Formats: sequence, C-alpha cells, structure tokens
Amino acid sequence: MQDILIGILEQGFIYGILALGVYITYRILDFPDLSVDGTFPMGAAVAAVMITVGLNPWLALIVAFLAGALAGLVTGLIHVKGHVRDLLSGIITMTALYSINIHIAMGKANLPIFNGETIFNSGVAVMLPEPLQPYRTLIITGVLILLCKVAMDWYLNTKSGFLLYAAGDNQQVVTALAKDQGKVKILGLILANGLVSLSGAVLCQQQRFFDVSMGPGSIVLGLAAVIIGTNLFKHVGFVKGTTAAVIGAVIYKACYAAAISRGMPAMDMKLITAILFLVVLLLSNGKKKGGESRA
Repeated sequence: MQDILIGILEQGFIYGILALGVYITYRILDFPDLSVDGTFPMGAAVAAVMITVGLNPWLALIVAFLAGALAGLVTGLIHVKGHVRDLLSGIITMTALYSINIHIAMGKANLPIFNGETIFNSGVAVMLPEPLQPYRTLIITGVLILLCKVAMDWYLNTKSGFLLYAAGDNQQVVTALAKDQGKVKILGLILANGLVSLSGAVLCQQQRFFDVSMGPGSIVLGLAAVIIGTNLFKHVGFVKGTTAAVIGAVIYKACYAAAISRGMPAMDMKLITAILFLVVLLLSNGKKKGGESRA
C-alpha cells in the first residue's frame, strides 16, 4: 500500500508540473492550447537524447524547458501574427511536433535510457542519507514541483503576471495600459509550454525512456487536474490556483491507479482517461448549474 501511495505522489508531482502549464493557458489565458500534446513528449525526447550522449541530466531539464518554450512561441506567433484561431494554432503545432520529436530522438519513435545518469540516480539523489534513499524519487519530484509552483506564484504576482490575467479576463485593460495583448498571450504560451515540456523531461528520466506516444492525452490529463483542483478548492480562499492544480494532478493519478488496481487492461487506459475527464466535466457543470439555481 505504501509503494502504491508513493507511486501516486511521484506521478502526481510530475504531472503537477504539466498541470501548472495547462493552468496558465486554460484558467488564466482562456486559450485551448492543444500543442501541449506535442510539447510534453518533446521534453522527453530532448532529455532522452541528452542523457544518451552523456550530458548532465539537470541540464537536460533546462534545455527541455527552453525547447517547450520555443514551441509555445511558435503557437503564439501562428495565433497572433498569423491571425489563426487559437484552437487551430495549437493543432498545427501539435501535428508538426510529432515529426519533430522523432527527429530529435534521432529518428526513433522510442528511445530507452537504461544506462544513462538521471536526476534520480546521480548527483543530489545519491547524496541523500541512507534512510531516505528509498524515497529519493519522491523527494526530488516533490522539490521540483515546489520550486515550479513557488516560481510561478512569484511571477503571477508581478506586473507581467497581472497582465496575463488581464489578457484572459479583460483584454481592454491590457490595451488601456498601452501593452500589446498579443505579446502577452505569446509570453503566456511560452511559459506554459516550457513547463509542460519540463514535465515530460522529468517523466522521461523517471521512467527511463522516451516514446512519441507519450503525448496524446496530455492536454486531457492537464485539464482534468486543473478542473478537479480548482473546483475542489473553489470556496477555500487560502488555497491558490497553482496549489489546487497540483493537488488535482495527484487526485487524478490516484483515480488512475485505482482503475489499474481493479485489473483494467493497458489497452483501456486511454478509455479510462476519457471517462475520468468526462466525469470531472459533468460534475463541474453540475456544480455551476446548482450555484446558478441557488442564486
């Protein structure tokens, strides 16, 4: 039971980084960014290749973030400068990234890193005290999600962060402040996809392989995590949206683990993901209708 709980937390923290990225696009910018399904495996591809050639696994995380940020920039430019609808912009980038990710992985649709050093078996990880060694993956993923959340909370409280909120809620405010709302959206997409790609790089190092099929369903998982968390803590004022998104990712992975423990076959996992997401949406819509009727 303890191993299952630790596994849920590890996966929840990793996908929590993904949820933070989706939180920016979905909750702040109100931008349906499907490029997430391409930037998530992109981070994994970058990390796998860099580790395979012997580069520092922590450096791989930084490069993966930058690669995802570049993909977010492309989506933003297609939308803002090319005047393409937000949904289509993400689809175009996502489609292109499928081939690009295979090129990054040296033409391979999957790439194992069984013999390479990762953030979980080198450096800080092996310096932990002996009693903590069995929990080093949990500790490192916990520290990573904490750093990402704290950094994001700090940024969202800056002037640039407030402009992100304004770009999603009231674009006239951005214009009134003599700011280009298009540039604000592009910046949001850069940050969001950077975080998503970072999440993919961490997952790659935890699972020790890259597979191009890691991408499809990432946006569904991220949206489900954000919706679960934000609805669960909607009336709890001291819980920030970023915290709620991370907790939502942990809850989602717990539901996923419960389905697996019930003996669901691997080929039904995507079906389970879709059903879980549908249930979350239905519950969310039910709460909204209930709130409106009470009003």
